[in-house]
Amino acid sequence: MHEFLEQFIVWLAIERGLSTNYQLSTRRSLETFCDWLRQHAEVTSLAAVEPSHITEFLAWRKRSGLASASIKLEAVALRIFFRFLLARNLLPKNPAENLPLPRIESYLPETLNALEVERLLESVQLTDPRGLRDRAMLELLYASGLRVSELCNVRLENLNLDEGMIRVTGKGNKTRLVPVGGKACEALHRYLETERPTLVSPRSGAEVFLSVRGRKLTPQRIWQLLKQYAARAGLDTNVYPHLLRHSFATHLLGGGADLRIIQELLGHANISTTQIYTHVDRTHLKKAHKKFHPRG
Repeated sequence: MHEFLEQFIVWLAIERGLSTNYQLSTRRSLETFCDWLRQHAEVTSLAAVEPSHITEFLAWRKRSGLASASIKLEAVALRIFFRFLLARNLLPKNPAENLPLPRIESYLPETLNALEVERLLESVQLTDPRGLRDRAMLELLYASGLRVSELCNVRLENLNLDEGMIRVTGKGNKTRLVPVGGKACEALHRYLETERPTLVSPRSGAEVFLSVRGRKLTPQRIWQLLKQYAARAGLDTNVYPHLLRHSFATHLLGGGADLRIIQELLGHANISTTQIYTHVDRTHLKKAHKKFHPRG
């Protein structure tokens, strides 16, 4: 099992060019499956896996409290894994060939309204230690709708403040150009000219946002900082980096931006992923109508 799993992960990295995070997530899912086979089904060879083993494993994962969306990802990983093994004649059959994907409940992403975003951004005091960095970081998250991983990996050569543009490398190593708003450009100018030079060390790379040790900020640290500033701003909402991305898209749509433009700015491969924001916008419209119309 371990040998086949290693071959598959190498294939994901080299042939498919998938991200390290995706490789790690897939490895965890498949290792969990292999452990379950040995402990619960007493199966020690992938050649002995039956379709019933896979459905029982996914049912076990559901009973363990795993969310439907995560179970679907694990089912997809299993389907691709066994298809890979069969194509290389490493297995006599594909037990996941007819595996149905679990249906997941649709949900509307949470967002902050414009006033809440303003409160969050203004909670960063520019006179605080690393205040210029943190303000520039939050301004850029909201102004350009970046994923937290994209924010961590932004490099100096990809930032053009004169033109107000940033080149972002997103999922699947796809790059896109995204505008940077005026307020974010101002915050970035202040940080790059005044504070970033004080954070640079011999170990520093070209990443825009550096830690006190001169290394690039991690997603975990950005989560912590965002929680800290949300508490300072007195926001009751659960604030996390992706919430600013959701807010970015929703506010653009509410302001009249075309859905295709928002898709390009977010780096969504499929517009169906972007369409969820139309439901969010309609929800806000209904709430406003009910609250303010005499017969709402």
